[in-house]
Amino acid sequence: MNYSEIKNYDIANGPGVRVSLFVSGCTHHCEGCFNEITWDFAYGNPFGTSVQEQLLADLAPDYIAGLSLLGGEPLEYVNWTELLPWLKTVKEKYPQKDIWCYTGYRFEEDILNRFCRQWDAMKEFLSCIDVLVDGPFLLAQKDISLQFRGSRNQRIISVQESLQAGSTILWHESLRQA
Repeated sequence: MNYSEIKNYDIANGPGVRVSLFVSGCTHHCEGCFNEITWDFAYGNPFGTSVQEQLLADLAPDYIAGLSLLGGEPLEYVNWTELLPWLKTVKEKYPQKDIWCYTGYRFEEDILNRFCRQWDAMKEFLSCIDVLVDGPFLLAQKDISLQFRGSRNQRIISVQESLQAGSTILWHESLRQA
């Protein structure tokens, strides 16, 4: 797996100051994509051990709220399968920090009903994700006033609550219930 960029102090892709990893490779090719260069799986640099260790160190400060995974597409098979062992390490080392994942796939249709049935390890991957921003970017529904997403069709999902409830719980709804 390759990555295109790392932002050590990102405030646009989740709450608080975050470390964001932009993976390479995406088959969605959404019209109006903000990061078209990352469609190429070979773009960028290898996600090797030294990069993973540096990211773990970047996550250490107390002011870092968590990690955000973007792309490209983190849920392309070659990406999530390589991310999984590292995400387990992130969760073990920093259980108080949340992990956000941005995907063009739909939570129910693609991830739960297809990927989880196709690959058992997808359930393990989901166990590492706290919040999922799902759905393709739709240029016709672009809305720059939205928090943490680009188009109105995209949802911000509280993954662990959704899995536990057996139905999709939106992130802002879960906050109101707390």
